[in-house]
This record gives sequence, structure tokens and C-alpha cells, in this order.
Amino acid sequence: MVAAMTNWARHFFRMESAGGLVLMAVTLITILIANSPLAGFHQLLLDTPVAVRIGTFEIAKPLLLWINDGLMAVFFFLVGLELKRELVDGELADRRNIILPGIGAMGGMLAPALVYTAFNYSDGFAMTGWAIPAATDIAFALGVLMLLGSRVPTSLKVFLISLAIFDDIGAIVIIALFYTEELSLFSLVVVACCVPVLMLLNALKVESKVLYITVAVVMWAAMLKSGVHSTLAGVLAAFFIPMKGRHGGEPLKELEHDLHSFVAFFILPLFAFANTGIDLSGVGMEQLLHPVSLGIALGLLVGKVVGVFGCCWLAVRYQLAPLPAGCSWTTLFGVSALCGIGFTMSLFIGSLAFGDTSTGMLFDERLGILLGSLVSGVLGFLVLCKSLGKPSPATA
Repeated sequence: MVAAMTNWARHFFRMESAGGLVLMAVTLITILIANSPLAGFHQLLLDTPVAVRIGTFEIAKPLLLWINDGLMAVFFFLVGLELKRELVDGELADRRNIILPGIGAMGGMLAPALVYTAFNYSDGFAMTGWAIPAATDIAFALGVLMLLGSRVPTSLKVFLISLAIFDDIGAIVIIALFYTEELSLFSLVVVACCVPVLMLLNALKVESKVLYITVAVVMWAAMLKSGVHSTLAGVLAAFFIPMKGRHGGEPLKELEHDLHSFVAFFILPLFAFANTGIDLSGVGMEQLLHPVSLGIALGLLVGKVVGVFGCCWLAVRYQLAPLPAGCSWTTLFGVSALCGIGFTMSLFIGSLAFGDTSTGMLFDERLGILLGSLVSGVLGFLVLCKSLGKPSPATA
């Protein structure tokens, strides 16, 4: 019995869809907790003060912000590692592979933002959330796609992953430009001093991961105090990790391998546990039709499909890029719908836009993300089920 359970667990965690499935399970459990007598304990846990102090330097935040500002920096560090690997030695190293997903990603960020704006343009405060529906959650989207197994053409997986990479780049730029607080010059100087140290380590092809991580932690702490969102330190540090070490090692791939399971099965589920606890007891048409909720939900559901599919259709129509091999317009439509699963990145941007307020706007934001992501995921899955048909040698 124990051996059978162990084999099942080993098989499950090797599945490409495992991360998305765990996220779904944790989200459901968190919503159930938020609508049970345990809700108060859940909030009390997230409000627990945690402080780190070295001399006069101190970081004191509730547990929720340690998760959102601290652990999510590790997530963004992994995103940065994956971006660099893909750009240097992956699918995005070939220009022919980046045109269609790049165009689709641009449309998939612009159209949802316009949909959100159409519902909230008259409310200056609500407009701070314009970027929430512009993000795609690759863990969830790829997880849903992988549920279809061998029927999915490799080219379709590559397209979705490449589009999500461009989407991540766009989200990082948006966070840096539009969700930055009042700046601290001294802290930015410390960040700037960390950069040449990382450049030197990279130039010397140093393989010690401890050295890179030590400098990255200093950079993160300084970024946290600077007013620029601290998670960007993770992305910046990742781009200085060398692909090849001077003694033949591969520091970037090794770090990526070491962090992948930790991020997929601990950090992201913990982030979901901290950010998806919605009390549904008072939800009615007023909440569902709130401009913020509606703008986000329709931005993810309608805006992503129109933006991704529409821009890709124009690119193929005017011969800027070919349709992925083995894919039809229907399968591309299905993948475009999966891009409407915002979840992790949308929740993260939502916490930056509305997280420090007490107006109830955060509730509306989370409701819209969950509704839009759920319907987008179901729609994409059903369309792909219908269009891909049964497994065949060509798509196995």
C-alpha cells in the first residue's frame, strides 16, 4: 500500500500538469477555509508580524507581505532564469519562433487592458488595476493543456510557452514602470553597486551559486527599501547567472532545476493560500457586476481571446509569420482562451494595485480574476478537446 502510494506520488509530481493541479487544489481549499469558521485563523496567520533586524537595518512586515514581496522574488528569479535560457539557448533564440507568439502576447496584453479601461475609465482609483487582466499564468495554462496528453502538438506547447514568456517580460516591465512607490536614492545606490559585482562574477564565469545568491539577497533587501518592487531584483539577478561556468558546469540550468519544484509545489501554492481567500457569503449581482470585477473577468475571457487570436490571425494573414505546424485556427483559438487564465500574475499585480487599501476593492479584484480564469480555462479545454480529437502518431 505504502509502495503504491509512493509510486503514485512520484508519477504525479513528474507530470507537467502537476504544478497547475496543485495550484487548483490549494485555491479551492483556501476558498473553503475563507467560508468556514477557520476564516479568522487564516487571516490571523497572514497578519502575523515577522521582523528581521541587523543593527539599524530592519525589515518588519506581516507574513502576507513576506510571501508576496519575499518568496515571490524567488519565483521571479526562476522566471528570469527561464527567460535567459530561452533567449540564449532555447526556442526564442531562433527569430522564426518568436514572431507569432510575440505579436500574440502584445495583443494579449493590450486588449484586456482596453476592456478593463472601458468599464473603469471614469474611476481614477479603479484604473490603477488596468494591468491585472493583461497577465497569463503559465503554470495553470500549461497544466490545462497537458491534461489533453499526447493529442497536443509540440508546436502548440512551444507557442503557448513562448507567448507566456513574452507575457512575463511585459508584466515585469509594467511592474517596474507603473507600480513603483516613492524612491529611496540610497537604496537604489546599493542596488546599483550590486550590479557590477554580479557582472564581475558572470565575466569570470564563477560557478559558486552561493555567491550569486548572497549578492541577490542584498540586492533584494535594497530593492525592497528603494520603492521599486523587490521582486524585480530576482529577475535582474537571474540575467547575470552564466550559462556555462569556467570549469564546465552549468550554473543557470542547475539553479533552474533546483528551484523548479520548490517554486511549483511550495511558493506558488503558498502564494495562492495567502491571496485567494474570498468570503463568498455576501456575493450577489452587485459584486459580480462591479466594474472592477467585470472589467477583469471580461478582460481575461474576451480581451485575451480577441487580443491573442486576433493579432495572430492578422500576422498570418499578412504573412508576417506562419501558423504553428500541426495547428488549426480552432486549436489556436483554444490556446488563446487558455491565455485568459491570469491567476498568479494577475493576483500579484492586483495586490500591488489594491493590496494596501481598505476600500474592499481587493475583494472585487480577486473575484474577477477567479471568474475570468475559471471560465477561460474551461472554454479553452473544451475547444481543444473538440479540435484535437483522438491521439494520433502525428501529435503524439
